[in-house]
Parts: sequence; C-alpha cells; structure tokens
Amino acid sequence: MSVDRAEEVAGRDETDDVTTTAVRYYSVAPGYRVNVRSGPGTSYRIVRVLPEGARVPIHCQTPGTRVTGPYGTSNIWDNIANGEYISDAYVNTGSDGYVAPRCS
Repeated sequence: MSVDRAEEVAGRDETDDVTTTAVRYYSVAPGYRVNVRSGPGTSYRIVRVLPEGARVPIHCQTPGTRVTGPYGTSNIWDNIANGEYISDAYVNTGSDGYVAPRCS
C-alpha cells in the first residue's frame, strides 16, 4: 500500500486556481417556508425546505416553470447550491429580472 504525500509549492497559495467572486445573500419572503427543488421547476423533486427568515446566495439563475409568489410571477429560478433551486418569486432581489449570471 502506498501513501501519497502532499507537497507544498513555494510561493503558491491554493486559492491561486480559484476565481474569487463575491456572493450576495438575499432574503426569502417573510412568513414563507420555501421548497428547494433539484431543478428549475415545480416538477422537480423537493430536496429540502428553507425555514422562515432564510437568506440564500444566488450563484446563477435560469428560466423554468412560471411561479406566482409574494414578489410577483416569474419563470426565473435561483441556483442556491449545487443541484438546489428556488423560484425567484419568493426571493427579495429588488428586481423583476436577472441579478446573477445565467446558469450554464
């Protein structure tokens, strides 16, 4: 059995390979517990439920099922984590449009 050994490279930081971008957090509508789905639509399975008062990062946004919520009707879905989406109609972004890059 062999064991790999980690070697330190002089003058190099492990963040050198990562593009750093500030992630902004947004409030979910007060008084709502929001379903987090595995994809951008109501037909995707629920993977968890956000508690009231949750704040979420929006990594990217993509079109999906049109949903009506406290912030209007929208087909924009917010990617809040790997494989996790919530309808933008439940997120206070201050905009009716996209506030983050489109998901690829």
